Amino acid sequence: MLKKPVLVESLIVFIIVLFVHAVVWDRYSWCAVALAIQAFYVQFKWDRLLQLGGAVFQFRTAANSGLLPASMVIPLLGIVMKERCKAAGIVYFERFGIVVASTGMLVALFLSVIAVGITKPVPTNTCILTGIAGSIIIYTMKHSLTVSEVIEVLEVLLIFVYLSMILLYLLPRCFTPGEALLVLGGVSFVLNQLIKRSLNVVEGRGDPIDFFLLVAVVGVVLLGLFFTVLFIFMDSGTWISSMFFHMMTAVLGLGVIMPWLYRLIQRNPLFWLLQFLFQTQTRVYLLVYWTFLAASACGIVFYQNAKRSSESKKHQASTITRKYFHFIVVATYVPGLIYDCQLLYVAAVLCLAVFIFLEYIRYFRIKPFGQTLRHLLSLFLDERDSGPLILTHIYLLLGMSLPVWLFPRACAPKGTLSGAGALVPYSGVLAVGVGDTIASVFGSTMGEIKWPGTKKTFEGTMTSIFAQIIAVALILIFDSNVNLNSSYAWILASVSLVSLLEAYTTQIDNLLLPLYLQIMFMA
Repeated sequence: MLKKPVLVESLIVFIIVLFVHAVVWDRYSWCAVALAIQAFYVQFKWDRLLQLGGAVFQFRTAANSGLLPASMVIPLLGIVMKERCKAAGIVYFERFGIVVASTGMLVALFLSVIAVGITKPVPTNTCILTGIAGSIIIYTMKHSLTVSEVIEVLEVLLIFVYLSMILLYLLPRCFTPGEALLVLGGVSFVLNQLIKRSLNVVEGRGDPIDFFLLVAVVGVVLLGLFFTVLFIFMDSGTWISSMFFHMMTAVLGLGVIMPWLYRLIQRNPLFWLLQFLFQTQTRVYLLVYWTFLAASACGIVFYQNAKRSSESKKHQASTITRKYFHFIVVATYVPGLIYDCQLLYVAAVLCLAVFIFLEYIRYFRIKPFGQTLRHLLSLFLDERDSGPLILTHIYLLLGMSLPVWLFPRACAPKGTLSGAGALVPYSGVLAVGVGDTIASVFGSTMGEIKWPGTKKTFEGTMTSIFAQIIAVALILIFDSNVNLNSSYAWILASVSLVSLLEAYTTQIDNLLLPLYLQIMFMA
């Protein structure tokens, strides 16, 4: 068994699911267990379809389907969010957690049914398991959700179906089925939330930074879809097309996205953003510091490309070189988490929008920078960038930012959760910034004992766990808001499980690991 990485990966995910089930122990956690069992069986059907080329769309081939680990993320996030908000007495967000969990389960079931339906001959045992799990989940939803919540879940499922058909066709080999479930499921949920809040703007006034995230994510996705369809009919590499791209970006940004945001926050978005960014002297210092780090990252890109140009043979950035960016991201996020988490929230949203927009310029070869970006970023490609898009840097940003964006602020009256939950915003820093980086650096330089069936090393995993424990100790010293309440054994178990998952998963670890660590900390 240990020689098959997918089985060990599945075992680790099962352990995490059982940990959460033991803590929560209600009908939703039982549904999560049922979903995990059926996803384990369906995952092998997806793997077989990918090997035989029988899948409907072209998926990333250098990895397994990743259905089980991806299927459990959104349901588990919803379950632990429900428990935290229930403990805090916030009924609205408790119900929101139930909707998140139900949506994640239904979307995962849909992807399972797709795999079972196109597998020939029809796998009888897997069909029975999927039917049993689906019956348990639908029965629980029937007795748990109100009519409006059922409609909301079905809306997200419908958006997911249409987004999947469009984006998986337009972007072949960019995702595994599991990564598509995570990314497109998340975008579908965000789009549905934005539509819902836009229609109920008077009743649902919330924090402007939450609206800023929703509008920014949906805005850049719709912008990409618009230009993808447009450039089917015209050459995107000409100066006329490039001028049209920049003009339409300005028109859509100022004519659609800005008014949409104005309707939600009831004030001028540009004035609000400028006032927010420069509200205090601490924020100005942080912005100056982050600008210096961004310039340093650009300097590394230019230096490595100059180094490639000076060498006769083809030069590709090493693993250690790519991890420089992980260190820069850690240096970016830690001061923000300690001194001003709200500023970090907004800055991460802006950075995500910029990253995606620059990827559009590179992908469509928009003049004058499109071809230059293609040349500069090609140095840092790895086996996961097998499709037309380069997504690893965007996944790194998402992995660091999602724990900040998904932190249930309304359910944390003093701005932080108790126990291990106090480390939730640091999940990305610990899992990706510290753990994944140290495992990669030490594993590639000093590792000798390989985990069975993988290229990852025992030494890399052990140093990763040790480094994360040291990082937790440093967080306790420098962040006065963190109080772990003697939950050290749970933290050690969480860090160890996620580090083992890093050693065995073939999915995008920058995206998967922080979410699982956040789930464990919130549980």
